[in-house]
Amino acid sequence: MMTLGNARITSAAAPAAFFARWADMATWPEWNADTEWVRLDGPFATGSTGVLKPKGAPRTKFVIAALSDSEFTDVSLLLGARLTFHHLVGAAPAGGSDVQVSVTLAGPLARVWNLILGKGIKETLQRDLESLRAVAEAASEARA
Repeated sequence: MMTLGNARITSAAAPAAFFARWADMATWPEWNADTEWVRLDGPFATGSTGVLKPKGAPRTKFVIAALSDSEFTDVSLLLGARLTFHHLVGAAPAGGSDVQVSVTLAGPLARVWNLILGKGIKETLQRDLESLRAVAEAASEARA
């Protein structure tokens, strides 16, 4: 398994605000600049599947591999590899949230996929997480 990137933020928004954004997959393009669209074929729950369309790339099937009150892991099923986005969310010491995202590739064609995707993911992961923070905080302020 190889790590493509890691990102971390703290936010004034509660952990639930991040899970609300992740669950509303149709809105992912609002904060994820590399995503054209996402469709979840069922509830936001462990084992649910869907399809996403990265910009400039073919549609990709994914599965929600883990979901709890502190974790959301989705796995894109690539030819000969699995691209895993592992999200951890916890309460920050001063209130709000601490959010971490790591992206890994595994499988016999992982090195090939790293050449195709690795640089782009590494370059945009932190930016996309910061955009997600802005959306989660704006939604939290609107409810307050």
